[in-house]
Amino acid sequence: MSEAVRLPRGRARFAGGVLAVFALVSAAVGLVAWHKYRLLAGPAAPVPYVDNPLVEADTYFRNLQGWRTGLLVLALFQFSVWLAGMRDVADVLWREGQRRRRAWLVFGWVIPVAQLFVPKMFVNDLWAAGGPEPQRRRGHPLLTAWWLSVLFAANGYGHAVDDLKEAATASQARHALRQMMVGEGLHVCAAVLSIVVVRQLFRRLERVAATASAEV
Repeated sequence: MSEAVRLPRGRARFAGGVLAVFALVSAAVGLVAWHKYRLLAGPAAPVPYVDNPLVEADTYFRNLQGWRTGLLVLALFQFSVWLAGMRDVADVLWREGQRRRRAWLVFGWVIPVAQLFVPKMFVNDLWAAGGPEPQRRRGHPLLTAWWLSVLFAANGYGHAVDDLKEAATASQARHALRQMMVGEGLHVCAAVLSIVVVRQLFRRLERVAATASAEV
């Protein structure tokens, strides 16, 4: 039994680490966007290309955006891998309480309508499996705040990048940069709350798994 309820501690640490790096890079993108925003607010001085601070800021901006996109894909993948490991534990502790099949760990993120609620249902079931048997309840204010932050970060300001590329004037570019700064703030918030959810969910299932192993 102790082997059956062994938790994926290494996966949890790696998922938290990737999310932390993603949050830092997102914050860096927001800071560079703010710097570029300030440069565009000033007068356009005739500066050589090699010494132009706007060109330098744009280079950092594009590079950080590439890193942010790659880290986002890695974070989603690692978070799903970690959830799969936690599902193994929940299947032992409270199999009948898991409402979604394992395939939804993949399809739940990509199917247009299902992606709005299926991942949250999956996490709710895992959360309930980590509670005392007479008091198992799905959902928690932390999970609600986490999921809302993820939805806002994913769907709130995704068009800002395209608006920046299509901007014909400094005013339009600054408007797009303002949206991007808000969007990066949402990314940081979603990543931080995801780390909190990983830690709390791991601790809940670890506590119940230790109790079950002791009883056996």
